[in-house]
Amino acid sequence: MSEPLDALLIGRNIRDLRTRQGMTLEALAVAIERAPSQVSALENGKRAPRIIQLQQIATALGVSLDALLTPEPLSDRSSKELEIERAQRNGMYASLGLPEMKLSKGLSEGVLDTILGLQKEVERLHLLKAATPEEARRANSALRQEMREVNNYYADLEGRAKELHALIGHTTGPLSERLTAELANKLGFTLHYVSDLPASTRTVTDTKNGRIFLPVRREGRDPRTALLQALSAHVLQFSEPTNYEEYLNQRVQSNYLAGALLIPESSAVPFLAQAKEQRELSVEDLRDMYAVGYEVAAHRFTNLATVHLDIPVHFLKVYENGTLSKAYENDKVAFPTDVFGAVEGQIVCRNWSARRVFSIDDRFTPYHQYTDKPSGTYWCTSRIQSSPQGDFSISVGTPFASVKWFRGRDTTIRHRSECPDSSCCREAPAELSAKWDEGVRPVPKINSSLLAALPRNGILGVDQREILEFLEAHEPTN
Repeated sequence: MSEPLDALLIGRNIRDLRTRQGMTLEALAVAIERAPSQVSALENGKRAPRIIQLQQIATALGVSLDALLTPEPLSDRSSKELEIERAQRNGMYASLGLPEMKLSKGLSEGVLDTILGLQKEVERLHLLKAATPEEARRANSALRQEMREVNNYYADLEGRAKELHALIGHTTGPLSERLTAELANKLGFTLHYVSDLPASTRTVTDTKNGRIFLPVRREGRDPRTALLQALSAHVLQFSEPTNYEEYLNQRVQSNYLAGALLIPESSAVPFLAQAKEQRELSVEDLRDMYAVGYEVAAHRFTNLATVHLDIPVHFLKVYENGTLSKAYENDKVAFPTDVFGAVEGQIVCRNWSARRVFSIDDRFTPYHQYTDKPSGTYWCTSRIQSSPQGDFSISVGTPFASVKWFRGRDTTIRHRSECPDSSCCREAPAELSAKWDEGVRPVPKINSSLLAALPRNGILGVDQREILEFLEAHEPTN
């Protein structure tokens, strides 16, 4: 499919070439047997040119057709005018309700520079305004919908993982730290563990000198995941994201590729298929088989369960205060949502396993639970993990019809949830409300997300100056 002709660019080229040759608008109109008003409309980019007309114009101007279609002939002034006119024709300018500005010959270069500067600043402020929690929630909702449509399985990323495994000769079993480091070396990077890594980062990649900086190793932490995420971003050739949606998609893709490297599809699928045949599917077994964290194993299970095992699933990450951090479903479970359809930041029902697990003292044994929800009965397996931000639960669930394939289906724990009906677990009993009515005045914690839409120093939310100073301090001396 051919690209559409750029009417504005072609119009500027025609005008530039005509004026350089000292030809008037009327003379060109006579040469191509058109009215001057039609030529003017072409030069102003208000009429889409036809190839036959362009060939006639090129002949009249004594140039090739390519000279009209490429930007090389444009003068500096025409380039500025073209940029201004393009800005005036986009949706953002139209939303301002301003009249179209006529760019006459009498406008000086300084005025053009001022107009361009103002347009760029308006665009910057518009993007800053757009980068709100509402935009983030919409982007999350759109991404979750896409993940649902493809069953959270991305064949192209699975293919990239296979290529990278082949690069280091990895065929089966856990990806060792040695092979992870070897993969980094094969991709042209050396690894450097430092104690002064900027606080706003997990890793820093110095592409100029081929170095990846990671935090000093700590007992109990798996360094492979962060390193593989950094390598994935490099392999996928990510550029600086220009909006939250792009940032979110990049993060999901790098996390997915890292998971596919840690748990190879080629060996994980037979392992899970055999467990299904034995009716012993378990996220714990996948975790232990590949020596990864429970969250990585749970994520990876959702990648493979529906496409390869024909099992619909859902996934939740919930903090101990009930806040939903991550979620995915293709089994029609009803997550709590806001008015935009986003689930992030919503409060999960107290009767779901993702909340109930926090009341269990035994954190070694997997917690299994059936929950009768408005959309049906679901079975879930949940575990608690800890992080610097506090404890959180990771849950993987499936509809009752598919629970027969899972270990833990014999649990007798069962709860009922009527959420989003507020009478389920949000509203206090009538007697308590009556007793304490107007007798309590709590002071809530201030959520920083209420005070700032998104980080001011870029979508990534990192301290750019701190990172550049860090790289400067660690730049090789030779």
